[in-house]
Amino acid sequence: MSRSGADLALLLLGGFRTLVDAAIAELARRGYEDVRPIHDFAMRAIAAGADSASELGRRLSISKQSAARTISVLQERGYVTRDTDPLDARRKRLQVTALGFDVLRQGEAIFDELRDQWEQQIGAAELAALETHLTALVGAMPIRFDTPGWIAQDLGESI
Repeated sequence: MSRSGADLALLLLGGFRTLVDAAIAELARRGYEDVRPIHDFAMRAIAAGADSASELGRRLSISKQSAARTISVLQERGYVTRDTDPLDARRKRLQVTALGFDVLRQGEAIFDELRDQWEQQIGAAELAALETHLTALVGAMPIRFDTPGWIAQDLGESI
């Protein structure tokens, strides 16, 4: 019995959610109880050059106000700072702090550990085949930073 296309999409989303939920729980056990998935996307975008709320909003496909709230939370928790731009003293640039980079590195290590767990569950060959097939289907590029905005997008439809 084959599954529907919707079932496939939900299985893929379920795999993503399972990994992310496990990573967030492990980060909490390691002392980072306040980290959420959006924080990872935001810090990666900031590290890649999104140095203002406007730019962060564009890169994440979220409103400038949502980006500003995310930045405030990240600042309060010590994951990012706003420093004066050396070229324009009126401008404040966002930067990921050493603590923020530590969270990102910890998260990457946890995802590697979770991958190893999946490999133990289904076998190295099966996991390699799954990764090969997914790469063939979706491409080799990593997920875009705009995923949070894409997931939450308002298509103007009534529910």
